[in-house]
Formats: sequence, C-alpha cells, structure tokens
Amino acid sequence: MEKLLDMREVIDGVELAFREHGLGRVQMPAKTYLQFERGDLRAMPAYIEALDAAGVKVVTVHPENPERGLPTVIATFVLVSPETGEPLAVMDATLLTDMRTGAAGAVASRYLARKDSRILGLIGAGRQARTQLMAIGEVFSIEKVLIASRGRRSALALAEFAGSMGIDAEVCEPAEVCAADIVCTTTPSRTPVLRAEWVHEGMHINAIGADAPGKQELEAGILRRAKVVVDDVEQASHSGEINVPLSRGEFSLRQVHATLGEVVAGKKPGRTSDDEVTVFDSTGLGIQDVAAAVRAYRRALEQGAGMRLG
Repeated sequence: MEKLLDMREVIDGVELAFREHGLGRVQMPAKTYLQFERGDLRAMPAYIEALDAAGVKVVTVHPENPERGLPTVIATFVLVSPETGEPLAVMDATLLTDMRTGAAGAVASRYLARKDSRILGLIGAGRQARTQLMAIGEVFSIEKVLIASRGRRSALALAEFAGSMGIDAEVCEPAEVCAADIVCTTTPSRTPVLRAEWVHEGMHINAIGADAPGKQELEAGILRRAKVVVDDVEQASHSGEINVPLSRGEFSLRQVHATLGEVVAGKKPGRTSDDEVTVFDSTGLGIQDVAAAVRAYRRALEQGAGMRLG
C-alpha cells in the first residue's frame, strides 16, 4: 500500500469525494459501531457514482494498542464493482485511513485556512499527526511545525520526520502550539486539549481525533466563536467534535455553517475574512476510503502489484 498510495493523488480523490457529497451524488450510510472493553469496531460502506466505485471498510480503534506494538487504528477495505457486485480487491486500509484523513485535513485547510498560512501546529504526535503534516505540506508552504504530545518520544520522532521534509520543528506545550496558523488535534481525548483562551483571530483548526461518542478535543467556547464546518452532519452529531457540546446544550446544529462538501462544491462559502476562526470537524467518511482505495486498486493493476485470488 505504501507503493500504491500517493498523497497528492489521495488529496485530489478526497476533494472530489467531498464535492460529490456536497452535490448529493453519493450513497453513504452513517458508520455503525460495535463497542468493546478496550476499543471499538466500525463498518463504513460508501458508493461514489462519479468514480464508479463502491466498497466497505471495517476498522477497529483501540487507543491502548501502541503499548502492545500495534497501531491504534487497524483497517481492511473491500472494493466492490457497482455493476456486478463482485469483490474487486481486498486491501489493508490502515495506511489508507491515515492518508485519507490527512487528505481531508488538507482539503479543509485549502478552503478554510488563510492563504498565507505558514506555521502548522500539531497536538498529538501519532500516525494521524504525521499524515496531517504530509498532506497540509502539499497545499501550503509550511515553514515551521509546532508539536505538543503527552509522549515526548513520539513528539521528537515527529519533529525529526518534519526535519526530513525540510521543515523546522519545535516540541512545545499545547498553548504554545496555538501560535500556529493551522492547528490539528489528533488525540483520542475525552476532555478538551485545546482551550478557547489560546485561540487567536485567523486560526484554522482541524479537529481530527473525536470520531466516537464521548470524545472531545476542543472547548465548546471555541465552537461557539468559530465558523464550524463538518464532514457529515449526522456523523458529527453523534461521534464528531460537536457531539459532546451538543449533548450538553453548549452548541446547537444551527451553529454549524456547512458541510465540507457544500464548501468544496461552492454551495456555501469557506473562509471569508482573515480574522475569522474556522473549525473543521472530521469524523472520517466512507467516501474518503472509496476515493483512496480505487486509486490504489487502479495503480495495482498498472503495476501488477498484489496477489490474485480465485
């Protein structure tokens, strides 16, 4: 999969997927969950007519896995022919999930961040933080990255990775990260890691980590102050960054400005001034997986990669 997935191509595919979503030309039931003692399993089916592609991802999220030497997120994707219903490919989707999530952050930043953004802030230093850096670095000329993480070793490793990209990196405290133009939160936290008092005018925030009920990375005051864009209203309502503030009456759906698809499709505006604070609430959509998986599949056919079954 590392040889088949190119970040720039994934960004292009994910942007197309959001546009089709905004135009109402996809099928995508809300993800379903099985809850375990130490994590959960999610099923995410989707169909993008414009790509003639459909499939389903089965993904597990177990926050304690790094202690066992395993990724927090483990996923498998099955690509299906919309014409015949036959399975076209089965692929590991762990890296695919990381990359399509990073791509979503890049697409959101393209439409919601200031065009002159040069400093990227990362709260959390795992796999998702790395692909946010990779993807946003494709659409902005990032000159410096500020990193905060509970684990200093992971923060230093991410700083070293940024250095390999030619980007100056500094490990600091979460409040100091907010000197950045774009801030990405990529933690599994159930209590806010980003405080309203740290947020400055013109900042864009990609809230990536809250992807299940009860998770929350931003204080509700940030959402009330910001132009809030979600990937999908239904998913965000029950498992995105807005889910906890909604349940507590600290935020309402009337305060959601748009879906990212509506912004990409031009149905609603993105950033309209350099002073406004913008937030992208990313839960992760099945259409993102389809868009990335079909590209990996087509490249595998071109390269003769993988193993044929049956």
